Amino acid sequence: MMKIAIVGTGYVGLVSGACFAEMGLDITCVDIDAEKIEGLNAGVIPIYEPGLEELVRRNVEAGRLHFTTDLTECLPHVEVVFSAVGTPPDEDGSADLKYVLDVARTFGRHIRKYTVLVTKSTVPVGTAQKVRAVIEEELEKRGCKVPFDVASNPEFLKEGAAIKDFMSPDRVVVGVDSERARKLMAKLYRPFLITNFRVLFMDIPSAEMTKYAANAMLATRISFMNEIANLCDRVGADVEMVRKGIGSDARIGNKFLYPGCGYGGSCFPKDVKALAHTAREHGYTMQVIEAVERVNEQQKGIVFEKLQTALGDLRGKVVAIWGLAFKPETDDMREAPAAVVIDHLLNAGAKVCVYDPVAMPESQRRMAGRPIRYARTMYEAAEGADAVALITEWKEFRMPDWAQLYTAMRGETIVDGRNIFDKPEVIAAGFRYFGIGK
Repeated sequence: MMKIAIVGTGYVGLVSGACFAEMGLDITCVDIDAEKIEGLNAGVIPIYEPGLEELVRRNVEAGRLHFTTDLTECLPHVEVVFSAVGTPPDEDGSADLKYVLDVARTFGRHIRKYTVLVTKSTVPVGTAQKVRAVIEEELEKRGCKVPFDVASNPEFLKEGAAIKDFMSPDRVVVGVDSERARKLMAKLYRPFLITNFRVLFMDIPSAEMTKYAANAMLATRISFMNEIANLCDRVGADVEMVRKGIGSDARIGNKFLYPGCGYGGSCFPKDVKALAHTAREHGYTMQVIEAVERVNEQQKGIVFEKLQTALGDLRGKVVAIWGLAFKPETDDMREAPAAVVIDHLLNAGAKVCVYDPVAMPESQRRMAGRPIRYARTMYEAAEGADAVALITEWKEFRMPDWAQLYTAMRGETIVDGRNIFDKPEVIAAGFRYFGIGK
């Protein structure tokens, strides 16, 4: 049985570990956070991801999935080490490689036989060279010549659909610079791609760049549509019609063309900034990418602007917020538009009551001490409200009981930050409707 260690038990590490274990591999997940590892050993999953808890439990019970805080203990027994640690952005937008290089250092200090270190974290182009240099430095200190390889295997998992994405990937990108590493990575991924074997092998810098380019392209489509929506508002066009019109062009396609109140999460904001920073380090300005980021930051305030237009002076006004997570099916609030809207509202003197099916504990942790009221249901959040603002398009928000909502609210303003409601239906129920680009 192939043995693998995965360092980091965030989204990428934990999902990868559980899915590899499900395919019959022996997986040890490593994290320096002892509390997290203790929790995982007791069956407590630190993140919300549909299906993950059951997958972890099943593979722990089968003896294929283990959790530890000590990488050195399992290093001599594994063939591959995946580095899935965080790469948080520095002040200047560059990715902080401290944790990535820490893993490389430990790897160099303790390997005893040929092992491959695979970077799964999203890292700037050129990181593999730094990782290799650190490993070589540690081996030199030890005075031994243990063979090793470095590889890049960026992840393309969507939060909320991560397990499905891992188990049935449309492609697996692997950057290698030796035939030995290539064969080992092909063997590792074969079970996932029995029916559609699409491992794209390439050089390491290209693999590192592919991840950033993919996320930057998707972020660009979102910001582009938000700009189109903002112009539609001004010229009287309906962005939903425009979206259908251009999305039916096979060259454009219909994915990621939904306007709204900006993107958030752990990937797009960080990766767009890091890509722009890498370009500047190499004497080049990525004008499109820098504009994508500017448009997105501006777009996060659009719901607040529409509330101001609808309600005028916001002092003492009550606003219900539906949805806190940066997108449905996750409790992740990193760079979430909802946080920006809530900040603006509180600064303007409004009272805020919020409801999210999953992310309220995360919001209470992130926004501790802010005067936010948390409701048990979407209708409770709207009681006595002058306006309801939808920020995250959870399924349960899609078809509200408008009559019940009308009775619960004090005002009649609906701001639809994701264009999920039927405008004529909302207006027929007695409300004033404000969408994005409609």
